[in-house]
Amino acid sequence: MYDEEGRRFTDLFCGAGALNYGHNHPRLRQALLDYISGNGITHSLDMYTEAKRDFILDFQSTILEPRQLVYRQMFCGPTGTNAVEAAMKLARKVTGRPRIAAFTNGFHGMSLGALAATGSRSKRSAAGIPLSNVDRYPFDGFLGKDVDTIEYIQKLIENPSSGFDIPAAFLLETIQAEGGINIASSQWLNKLTKLAQKHGILVIIDDIQMGCGRTGKFFSFEEANLYPDIVCLSKSLSGYGLPMSLVLIKPEWDQWNPGEHNGTFRGHNLAFVTARAILKEWQDTKAVQRIQENGRLLHDWLTNLPELGRGRLKTRGRGLVAGIEFASGAQAQRVVQSAFEQQVVVETCGPQSQVVKLLPAINAQAQELGHALAVISRAIARECQA
Repeated sequence: MYDEEGRRFTDLFCGAGALNYGHNHPRLRQALLDYISGNGITHSLDMYTEAKRDFILDFQSTILEPRQLVYRQMFCGPTGTNAVEAAMKLARKVTGRPRIAAFTNGFHGMSLGALAATGSRSKRSAAGIPLSNVDRYPFDGFLGKDVDTIEYIQKLIENPSSGFDIPAAFLLETIQAEGGINIASSQWLNKLTKLAQKHGILVIIDDIQMGCGRTGKFFSFEEANLYPDIVCLSKSLSGYGLPMSLVLIKPEWDQWNPGEHNGTFRGHNLAFVTARAILKEWQDTKAVQRIQENGRLLHDWLTNLPELGRGRLKTRGRGLVAGIEFASGAQAQRVVQSAFEQQVVVETCGPQSQVVKLLPAINAQAQELGHALAVISRAIARECQA
């Protein structure tokens, strides 16, 4: 990116994960210009268009079928919180149960239903009303690395005097981005899924920020070999930063009546065009290989950071997401400011904003990514030596 004076900035914020493929990807830009200049329809509610059809078919053949995933595709409102609202609403309809099980440090959106499932006290307090019908369970590692929170959750659900009712769904991110880059292990995720199946609880994976290649694979849950009941996608789904969201639903749970969950902007055809165009990245073995190589580069850099920070840093990450945890939010913010002064853009996350979060473009050139990481290394070194 460039400012008004022409200074070049490297973006490791990437629109909070809405620009996984970088800004103004040339192939997407050309596809969009061709569609507009060809007088393609922009808005179509939920009616059929060629742009919508072509995306649906290519998403099926490029993403779902190779992974042996069978889903119906539902287009709701254009943002991530719309996808979460639709998923929660459907889970309640299917199961006949009102409550949703969400997790500590989770973030799912700012509309009232999704906000109720969000952990942040400050964000929830802005609602101005009680946020109901959500129970909060401890995420993997929340009670310490030696505590099996699945055992705790199971006791709450199965004990009829615990005060907890069986929920309609577990709603979770496999990697909590806004919550501080908290990573659920494959073992934990599989145990949670087995518990859900035992009690007829749907599993909703919010892959809004961690999907679309962010963890090195298209879906963040692939490493755990999961087959969730419902998947929420948005942010980088369009590939170009255009608003678009998608809810993937196992066929047996597609129980909507006609018009039961509609919306004005379910048919954003410009987003369908760029979303289809970016699927070519997932058909290109060299492009996929670059994503994997960038993930290794980031992992190697992250592994050496604790030594740079004199052992005072905690680091975690997977694929092309990384978190560096400091003792305080003030320290993390100084690192962010120092990086910005050297023309690298990053942000903070976590309960006290104490984690510096890196979300580089997954298809970045290695030299470009290496430069940005070197800038952040210098910023961290200065903070740790202060």
